[in-house]
Amino acid sequence: MLVTAGLVAGGLALTGCGSSDSSGSAAAELSVKAAYMPQPVTDSMAAGYLVIENKGGAADELTSVTSDLAQDVTVHETAGQAMQEVSALKVPAGGELVLQTGGNHLMFENLKRKPKEGETVSLRLNFTKSEAITVEMPVKSATYQPTTGH
Repeated sequence: MLVTAGLVAGGLALTGCGSSDSSGSAAAELSVKAAYMPQPVTDSMAAGYLVIENKGGAADELTSVTSDLAQDVTVHETAGQAMQEVSALKVPAGGELVLQTGGNHLMFENLKRKPKEGETVSLRLNFTKSEAITVEMPVKSATYQPTTGH
């Protein structure tokens, strides 16, 4: 019985020693899809929406966003009818963080210029564990509604 317990414990210890490059790793594997910004209706503020997909086995957190378009880009959480700035949003392992109209979203504040429909806005997403991701976000009409459900 002790030998079996020792073999099981040793096998469990070795499981954590694998290469970080192995497939099915415990690291987050992040990618971005469905990014867009409705053309802003004001000269000072805009919203941004996207989906961060995590195909990895570990959760991560979106901690900050930067863009040459705005002095500040903040991450907002919506609960009921109230929105508030948060320091991070969780990207679940094997799941998605969806930023959408009426839900969690990005706020581009103190715009340096007002982007127009058809342009592209560059932004950098920063995470707790993963490398930053640069996203080219297309500017859509102010009334754009995505057909993908977000």
